[in-house]
Amino acid sequence: MFTTRPTLQGTFGMVSSTHWLASQSAMAVLEDGGNAYDAAVAAGFVLHVVEPHLNGPAGEVPIILAPAGGEVRVLCGQSVAPAGATIDHYRGLGLDLVPGTGPLAAAVPGAFDAWMLLLRDHGTKPLADVLKYAIGYAEDGHAPVERVGETVETVRELFETEWTSSAEVYLPGGKAPRPGELFRNPVLAATWRRLLAEVCEETDRVVQIEAARRVWRSGFIAEALVRQARRPTMDTSGERHTGTLTAADLAAWSATYEAPATYDWRGWTLCKAGPWSQGPVLLQQLALLPPELPPYGSADYVHLLIEGCKLAMADREAWYGDAAEVPLDELLSEPYNAARRALVGDKASYELCPGSPGGRTPRLSEHARVVASGEPGFDALAVPGAGEPTVARTAPEPDVEPDGGTRGDTCHLDVVDRWGNMVAATPSGGWLQSNPVVPELGFPLGTRLQMAWLEEGLPNALTPGRRPRTTLTPSLALRDGVPVMAFGTPGGDQQDQWQTHFFLSVALRSEVRGGLDLQGAVDAPNWHNDSFPGSFYPRGMRPGSLTVESRMDETVVEELRRRGHHVVVADAWSEGRLCAVARDPRTGVLSAAANPRGMQGYAVGR
Repeated sequence: MFTTRPTLQGTFGMVSSTHWLASQSAMAVLEDGGNAYDAAVAAGFVLHVVEPHLNGPAGEVPIILAPAGGEVRVLCGQSVAPAGATIDHYRGLGLDLVPGTGPLAAAVPGAFDAWMLLLRDHGTKPLADVLKYAIGYAEDGHAPVERVGETVETVRELFETEWTSSAEVYLPGGKAPRPGELFRNPVLAATWRRLLAEVCEETDRVVQIEAARRVWRSGFIAEALVRQARRPTMDTSGERHTGTLTAADLAAWSATYEAPATYDWRGWTLCKAGPWSQGPVLLQQLALLPPELPPYGSADYVHLLIEGCKLAMADREAWYGDAAEVPLDELLSEPYNAARRALVGDKASYELCPGSPGGRTPRLSEHARVVASGEPGFDALAVPGAGEPTVARTAPEPDVEPDGGTRGDTCHLDVVDRWGNMVAATPSGGWLQSNPVVPELGFPLGTRLQMAWLEEGLPNALTPGRRPRTTLTPSLALRDGVPVMAFGTPGGDQQDQWQTHFFLSVALRSEVRGGLDLQGAVDAPNWHNDSFPGSFYPRGMRPGSLTVESRMDETVVEELRRRGHHVVVADAWSEGRLCAVARDPRTGVLSAAANPRGMQGYAVGR
């Protein structure tokens, strides 16, 4: 089978990420004797530098790890709402949605502490050894990808008139970052150098990492983050607001470990983060599949997956969140999914149809069925950055591109080492268009609170001390109980759509060189639908929508249209941002693949 790149194979180590510099930095750590977790941390901090429009240190990261011979665990770097982030507070400001940008949307930052816990508990390297790559690229410069400058241009006026600390970093001399020219963030480099200087007296690796966590939570970094949160800032509401983040919020929060949500399918076990993420959506899509599947890639096959996704996403909207108990066992049970499966007909559904697990009555936000077209009240200056943009936009329309693409990019990385340690991580949030750069630190606060509803009693209601539901959803797959594959993708609400298609392509199609055809599955024509409430401000849904790559067979496209799907044919390579690594437990052979779309994701290994 022809693929854009080979599926890499080797025995020493494999890395796949959404940027080649992160991939190669992780590989350098492996070559220096580090393990998969050391490598992942190094890559994560490099992604903060080279993809600042897609993630940052004050964002968040869910991580799934499978230590060699150990149990699969989820490391939750998705932080919580501050103590002052109450629904009454936001309603008192005249808001019915959390703004998509600005300090009111800032949760307690989660990414840094999660990376530190991963390094402390599972890594082997000192902190300086994994930070040196990010410091080097921030201090000495890197050649930015096109999307960095394109994103900066969409918010140029906002930076120049309101978020001037961001202009100092991302518009030096009035120029946005350009490909082929070195771009530097010396303030960020200085932040990490000062952090290392403050903890360098500690000679024990673990003690040093703990000292770094304290600096983040209560030292100079925490002080600067809180000062920024208290600065009145223009946001997507068109008003200037201060945030709710306090020193007490930062000091009290820590990343945590938990068991993954799992589902068994044809000898595979899929592991995901819990329903504080959208991870179980992938599990539900598998549970909704009938025993016999239509031919791969046929109109029947695509229609089946689209309609199953709509049902799973409707359940996400009604039942997922961290502010109430989630009936996940019932949502994944065979009786429940058999009844849901019967709702899939020959025609495209335009309805948002959550189920009633255990006889419970679903409840949706009053905004859940808003159609995302022409909603009033958006300021073109403030709209960019409301969500995670798949491509930079210059028009005021907040949700959809002319080619059918929707916002949703972030970052992803996967690593497997020669000892069999495996990790998948999806860092996001704290992107440059989310909040002004903190002048003393060189990076902005995040905006994850925009994903919570301002209505009491919903599972995803804004609640102090609770996690706003996130779209971030790395994956890890076991075969006959043994970890064999880590994978994931950027893509906001599209993540568990693209990952479901990828996984089924791996599971249903032929092998390559005796192993999993990872690159063939990454390259396969992909699609997504938006027939459910979007997770990012200003929310909204598009009933019946379906975006496909132009490489999809024309007869399949026409049949899907005949069935009532509103099909937009997008560019040939526009759907999906997948990364994957794998290990064959029988032979110890490692493999990796990366997404060719966007021309920046790369796999490396030997």
